[in-house]
Amino acid sequence: MIAMTNIVKRFGDKTVLNDVNFHVAQREIFGLLGPSGAGKTTIINILTNQLTPEGGQYEIGATSKETGLMLEEDGLYKRLTTTQNLNLFAGIYGVDKSKVQPALDSVGLGQDAKTQVARLSKGMRQRLALARAILHSPKVLFLDEPTAALDPSTAQGIHKLILNLRDQGATIFLTTHNMEEAVDLCDTVALLYQGKIVEHGSPKAICDKHNSYKTVCDLGSVFMKMTGVTV
Repeated sequence: MIAMTNIVKRFGDKTVLNDVNFHVAQREIFGLLGPSGAGKTTIINILTNQLTPEGGQYEIGATSKETGLMLEEDGLYKRLTTTQNLNLFAGIYGVDKSKVQPALDSVGLGQDAKTQVARLSKGMRQRLALARAILHSPKVLFLDEPTAALDPSTAQGIHKLILNLRDQGATIFLTTHNMEEAVDLCDTVALLYQGKIVEHGSPKAICDKHNSYKTVCDLGSVFMKMTGVTV
């Protein structure tokens, strides 16, 4: 469903992605893990045609209208209400507006349908951006740090929603530096460090490879062992 082959990306003299290779199967939750500045968002921007690489090839098995996107910058209209924001995007995607309230309900914003976005907390805006991303039932969903600003209870609810979307047929590509989140959610992960994939596979397989003596999967320890960096 998603693939990158020998991708290279530079900004000026700086190489931010260096020979990146991975693939994501249909109906899989794929996690791209790494510290801030590792190149995670750059990879999403390439896959969604917002950036052009200097080398390599990539492909995605969905059209732009079959793709959902939630980035760090939410792009919401702060003077509009939550409902007005989703109504606007429903028109862009050609989605019936009857789907707006269920989308708000699914991210815990059902009681805030008439609330102006400017009055929402950062975490609530993040949930609204997720509701917008799933409004049109995308085949492929890109989530950039989807629970970064959320409290543990709300994050758990978002995790359940992500798993449900996968079970309904969506392929989900998420970036995170939360190793526990990756273990809980992801079928496959890639560890990204300084623009290179340093490990790739299921969380359990990676942990077994590097920490065979442990009974609990600890991707954070694996990353620290391989790079010397704490994520």
